[in-house]
Amino acid sequence: MLYKASMLKRYLLVPIHPEGWPFITLFAVCTLVLHWLWAPLGWVGAVATLWCVYFFRNPDRVTPTREGLVISPADGFVQLVDQAKPPAELGMGDALRPRVCVFMSVFDVHVNRIPVSGEVAVKFYRPGLFLNASLDKASDDNERMAVKLALEDGRDLAFVQIAGLVARRIVCPLSEGQKVRTGERFGLIRFGSRVDVYLPEGVAPLVAVGQRAIAGETVLADLTGTESVRAGEIR
Repeated sequence: MLYKASMLKRYLLVPIHPEGWPFITLFAVCTLVLHWLWAPLGWVGAVATLWCVYFFRNPDRVTPTREGLVISPADGFVQLVDQAKPPAELGMGDALRPRVCVFMSVFDVHVNRIPVSGEVAVKFYRPGLFLNASLDKASDDNERMAVKLALEDGRDLAFVQIAGLVARRIVCPLSEGQKVRTGERFGLIRFGSRVDVYLPEGVAPLVAVGQRAIAGETVLADLTGTESVRAGEIR
C-alpha cells in the first residue's frame, strides 16, 4: 500500500522547475483576463496554463550509478547516431567522434541532466538561428550551449544544448571547474529542442535511432564496455 502511494506521488505530484513559475503565472493571469472578456476563452486559457505546468515538470529519476555509464541528458527520441566533429569552440580537435542526438518535443520533460561524472573544462555559448532542431544542420547553425567534460580517466566528452524552432532560451548554470555527477540536473531548454552527446573516440553508442530516451535513466554508452554499435527495429 505504501509502495502504491509512493508511486502515485511520483507520477502525479511532480515538482515544477523554478524557471517555469513566471510563465505559469503569466498564463494564469491571461486566463483570468480571457475569462473576464468571454468565458469560453477562459477555458482555452486554462488548457494552455495546464500545458505550461506540464511542460515545466521536473520529475525525479533513478540514475544507474555504475562508473563508466553515459546516461541520456534529455527526454525524447534518439534522432541520430553517427560520427561527427565536436563543436570547434570546445577545442576537442577535428577527429570524428561517436555522436548521439536526442530530440525533445514540446511534450517531453525539458530538464536536462549530466550524462557522466566529471569536471566542466569548457563552457561556451554561441548565438545562432532557430531552425527546427530535428534538422541535421541545427547542430551547426542553431543557437547552442556547448560543454566539455574532463572525465576521471583522462578522456573527455561533450554535450550540447541546441535551441529549436520555438525555443528561445537555453538555461545552463554550470561553470568551468565545477565537478558534476551523473544524472544531476543542470539546466533546460524552453519549448522544443535537442541535446547532442559526443562520446570519447572508440566508445560505441548503445542506443538505436528511434529509441525512446529518458533523461537520467537511459544508458547511451559504456566507457568501459566492448560491445559494438547497436541496431534496432520497430516491432
